[in-house]
Amino acid sequence: MVGVVVVSHSAKIAEGICELAGQMAAAGQRLIAAGGMADGSIGTDAVRIRAAIEAADTGDGVLVMVDLGSAVISAELAIDMLGATDKARVAIADAPILEGTIAAAVDASIGQSLAGVLATAEAARNLQKL
Repeated sequence: MVGVVVVSHSAKIAEGICELAGQMAAAGQRLIAAGGMADGSIGTDAVRIRAAIEAADTGDGVLVMVDLGSAVISAELAIDMLGATDKARVAIADAPILEGTIAAAVDASIGQSLAGVLATAEAARNLQKL
């Protein structure tokens, strides 16, 4: 099952998104929050993100959801810290963090591939609310 890591500058936001997505996904879906800094302040930490990626990885890959541009930079650095084999199984989605995470978690929990989960998350950009 593809794991999902949620990277937000706020630990509370990352945890809340994981909580909500976890209610939608099938049991056993790995959703790991990697928000904020180790001291609880706002920001992103590549070391924490790498640890979250490793915790989310069951062998089928990991999708990383990010909130803002600097979260992308931190996520890319975290991926660079992984071994070559692991790097190939990690993708960063260009998607809205909440809607994309929920869609990705549901797809991942029913056994979709990393490419499929990534496509589903990115399709959430087109979700109309009205």
